[in-house]
Amino acid sequence: MSVLDQIRADTVAAMKAGDRQRAGALRLISSELQKAAKEPPDGGLDETTVLRRERKRRTEAATAYRDAGRADLAAGEEAEAEILAGYLPAEISDEELAALVGDALAESGATSVREMGKVMPLAMARVQGRADGRRVSAMVRERLGA
Repeated sequence: MSVLDQIRADTVAAMKAGDRQRAGALRLISSELQKAAKEPPDGGLDETTVLRRERKRRTEAATAYRDAGRADLAAGEEAEAEILAGYLPAEISDEELAALVGDALAESGATSVREMGKVMPLAMARVQGRADGRRVSAMVRERLGA
């Protein structure tokens, strides 16, 4: 069962349970996944990428709402981000990430932060969406001595 199928089934269950907030959030997620599926295969995004992008949008919106003093709206965005997180694969551990970054560094031969552009594509390919790009970038910077 694909993620989209699971989200559709969960939407129906949320509607039957009367959980309007969850049903609404799942409908938005479903819509984004359907739009991504209609894009051409060469430029299309996989489900995990779409889910991560949407979770990031919700997190950034929640931060903006909190900064503006709107805790009520921030709470709604955070709730949607938590729902999205339930459909994402588990994050990899710091030890596993360090090993993958070490492999990417060895393959690229990079020795300074200036060569980070060589390392990041290799590291992100190894991570395969199981870690946030900022987390990978921070690990690469740390290993390169910045």
